[in-house]
Amino acid sequence: QVQLVESGGGFVQAGGSLRLSCSVSGRTWTTYAMGWFRQAPGKEREFVAAISWNGAETYYVDSVEGRFITSRDNAKNMVYLQMNSLDAEDTAVYYCAALSPGLPFTRATASKQQEYVYWGQGTQVTVSS
Repeated sequence: QVQLVESGGGFVQAGGSLRLSCSVSGRTWTTYAMGWFRQAPGKEREFVAAISWNGAETYYVDSVEGRFITSRDNAKNMVYLQMNSLDAEDTAVYYCAALSPGLPFTRATASKQQEYVYWGQGTQVTVSS
């Protein structure tokens, strides 16, 4: 069992930055690739970013490439999403999630929310224009 708790959301002006954190617990969590998703009002939840179990590989949706960076510190049981140059389109509830173990870590796999087995409760990010 893996438990995920997001934090760091809030209100920020366009052009600003926020860093989301995902605190993870569970004996074997470090073997899981991790992902970030978001859901804007009236829209479906979408993939944002993913990171392999050792942090060596990352994937991003095109709309955040070059602005967002995901990282992890397995020793501290933390996963992060650094978000820069935020704009109103980034307003959403952000979720971290753990990818089902045993799956290959590819963009195709990591971008599908149905492949994730554990989810946090989400944290709200609001960007004012």
